[in-house]
Amino acid sequence: MRWFAVFVALLATPVHAVEPHEILSDPALEARARAISQGLRCLVCRNESIDESNAELAADMRVVLRERITAGDTDEEALSFMVDRYGEYVLLRPTATGSSLILWLAGPAMLLTGAGIAALYMRRRRVPATAGELSSEEKARLKELMGD
Repeated sequence: MRWFAVFVALLATPVHAVEPHEILSDPALEARARAISQGLRCLVCRNESIDESNAELAADMRVVLRERITAGDTDEEALSFMVDRYGEYVLLRPTATGSSLILWLAGPAMLLTGAGIAALYMRRRRVPATAGELSSEEKARLKELMGD
């Protein structure tokens, strides 16, 4: 039973696809590389970071990132290089600026617009239609039909 618990614990831990030859000898630089690579999307796997992906492209991206860090780039410069090279789609959490700002705001705007339209529809639907006065001809016809 103890082995089963160990097995389940191993399955629950995060899996990193970083190969041993990719790991930097300086632990501080490696920690920086890991922190940045966890925020970069694998372009093959879509919703996995390059730190978790086993795809060849993700491995190449990890190597390029580590080369930039060992060359002396700051975290922002390395991240900027990756965005310039692969596009803003590479970010798992894209920035809310420029053209992506439209995408960030479109969902809430459509929700508010739909809620406003629904509220107007429900409000108009609730108002009862008022009947106008009957003309003397309509009153006479009604009396005739009612048998009065």
